[in-house]
Amino acid sequence: VGSGIFKSDDPAARAKAIVEATTHFGDPTILAKVSRGLGDAMPGLEIGGLDTKLADRGW
Repeated sequence: VGSGIFKSDDPAARAKAIVEATTHFGDPTILAKVSRGLGDAMPGLEIGGLDTKLADRGW
């Protein structure tokens, strides 16, 4: 959640929406309301584009 907030278009709005969604997780009307107008989320990373291989697994 941390970098997802801080690297989004509007960190304050996204943080508030997360708190509201957590508080009212059982109310779909509130969830829909707080999910609108947040701007773009944090950009993703393509795993194939990473220079560092984190771990080799298996044989």
